[in-house]
Amino acid sequence: MIPFAILFFCSQSLPAEAVQASGDSDQQIDDFSLAGYGEKGRKSWDISGKSADIFNNVVKLNEVVGNHYAGKDNINLTADKGDFDKESGLVHLEDNVVVTTSSGVKMTTDSLDWDRKRQIVSTLDKINLRRSDINLTGEGAKGHTALKQVALEKNVRLDIEPSEKQEGKREKIVVTCDGPLEVDYEKNIAIFSNNVKVEKPDITIFSDKMRVYFSAKGGGDKARQPAAMSSSIDKIVAQGDVRILRGENISYSQEAVYTASDKKIVLTGKPHIEIYQTENMDAAFRD
Repeated sequence: MIPFAILFFCSQSLPAEAVQASGDSDQQIDDFSLAGYGEKGRKSWDISGKSADIFNNVVKLNEVVGNHYAGKDNINLTADKGDFDKESGLVHLEDNVVVTTSSGVKMTTDSLDWDRKRQIVSTLDKINLRRSDINLTGEGAKGHTALKQVALEKNVRLDIEPSEKQEGKREKIVVTCDGPLEVDYEKNIAIFSNNVKVEKPDITIFSDKMRVYFSAKGGGDKARQPAAMSSSIDKIVAQGDVRILRGENISYSQEAVYTASDKKIVLTGKPHIEIYQTENMDAAFRD
């Protein structure tokens, strides 16, 4: 593998008097950029800023734009400001951080750490992750740079809303949990943990853990690009202290499998159901 090269570009350096007057950075420049190259001389990443303060170990950037190039999984990162660590190559972004991917995922947060070598992005702040009509929020996140796999730490909420074209055909679904949550967009699955709750117009499901399987959108090519995850749910598998509410009726079990195609639920693990009759039962006991 050819080691990556770092290039510096600037359109203007500030006068030495101005740098000395600031008393902070070793150098201040405008239109600063860096780039890294991998195998066969291909650009693997770049990062730029409208202006930069250069210190011994850190470059502080303003109006940051970063890109990660990985075939079809190109990623763009923007932020109001950021720090580039010269020694480790780590990038810390702050204020109005936005990450967008070529596969259509958009993540927004207040701060983000970008580890280019390990291809990982992470934050301790609140995040919003949106793809098509799936909106995901939570606190604390870590994932692959291309956001193929993402884990949220706590206070998770997933909203699935029908688009304008689908309205009337699909139902709004809300899934919440204390966390953590793991989402794999390639395998079309989301795993919710701790105090999980699914709300649909006709049913509410509670459990300790839940796997939500989504249908794939389009055929895809597994050798090159897997089919993208759609917002349609194929199956829900709830495990641990499962409780299901349908109107006034409640069912209990250790596991429940819900299939969207036929809207059926199969209960296993000591299942029992409490049925509440609305009609007057006195007549049933008369002579």
